[in-house]
Amino acid sequence: MKPLKKSAKLANVLYDIRGPIMDAAKQMEEEGQKIIKLNIGNLAVFGFDAPEEVQQDMIRNLPASAGYSDSKGIFAARKAVMHETQKQGIAGVVLDDIYLGNGASELIAMATNALLNDGDELLLPMPDYPLWTAVASLSGGRPVHYLCDEDNGWMPSLDDIRAKITPRTKGIVVINPNNPTGALYSDELLKGIVDIAREHGLVIFADEVYDKVLYDDVRHTAIASLSTDVLTLTFNSLSKSYRSCGYRAGWLVVSGDKKMARDYIEGLNMLSNMRLCANVPGQWAIQTALGGYQSINDLVRPGGRLRRQRDLAYELITAIPGVSCVKPSAALYMFPKLDPKVYPIEDDRQFFLEMLKETKVMLVQGTGFNWPTPDHFRIVFLPHEEDLREAVNRIAAFLERYRNRVG
Repeated sequence: MKPLKKSAKLANVLYDIRGPIMDAAKQMEEEGQKIIKLNIGNLAVFGFDAPEEVQQDMIRNLPASAGYSDSKGIFAARKAVMHETQKQGIAGVVLDDIYLGNGASELIAMATNALLNDGDELLLPMPDYPLWTAVASLSGGRPVHYLCDEDNGWMPSLDDIRAKITPRTKGIVVINPNNPTGALYSDELLKGIVDIAREHGLVIFADEVYDKVLYDDVRHTAIASLSTDVLTLTFNSLSKSYRSCGYRAGWLVVSGDKKMARDYIEGLNMLSNMRLCANVPGQWAIQTALGGYQSINDLVRPGGRLRRQRDLAYELITAIPGVSCVKPSAALYMFPKLDPKVYPIEDDRQFFLEMLKETKVMLVQGTGFNWPTPDHFRIVFLPHEEDLREAVNRIAAFLERYRNRVG
């Protein structure tokens, strides 16, 4: 038999959050080694539990969850999402504009598949959450990355966005709050992006999964609330704000000029029908989560666990010689920079693989987020303070040995 090869569509697909470094970590764990995992925002493994009332509501509704739901999702959950959009100031959303999915990830893939023809371009932030680049490629499209400027607090460059638009550009992805940088975008910046989308007839894909994970009294604005004419698809889920990653409960909201998008929306409906429905038990959690006590606020306020751990991680990371970082205003991550003069790294994947083997701390290299140079990494600040301190101390010791070796 001939060797069976993977599809050519996967040639440009990268997802290093669960890539070769993760494979090496699994092997080490099988050998009995204990790994500190700072590679993924999986809250449950660090003791962040889903709200109890959300758990109980899902349990109560399990007997009614064995059958398929409507392909777009159960009524109560979609109604709760509709009420949420009203609180956010997003105009004109009706029940039929809401799709429930197996997390936001499934809906992101569905939305790009429904839009992109071979060779169509999708504008994506750089750095990005790599799922977006992967699904753009798998959809037959071409991912085109616009610069988020570290010297300007990781804000997207409107000039670079304009410069990257071509006749093949179909949409622009806005990840706000941002993963991996933790940046939160101002209303002025968001209005600038809306103006560009309006001028060029682009769809806005708004990834707002971290919209409630906010520090220092900052406020998040849903970009869909800033226009009624620009077609905007907003993605969110229970995974982060409600610590329910495994429930796979996400939603997509279509707003803006839906009349001009009838054919595209027909495509979304077709793909929604083809997968029959999203995970029904997870859908039952949505109404209770959105309508209940917002315990995320306790975690991000001064003295809250996430706030303390963000502050500690930032303090420890920036104390390492040759390491700088923009302090995140939101989300669960920071994206530190390794000064290339101090750390002349050629292959950052190999560099962080060596760090894993030597320190038993797992990180994701910056190029795994489609950052073009091997001088950044993402760190997740979810472990308890004692474990976080231990992990960063190991990272600092590894970097000190590296400096001594190359210096």
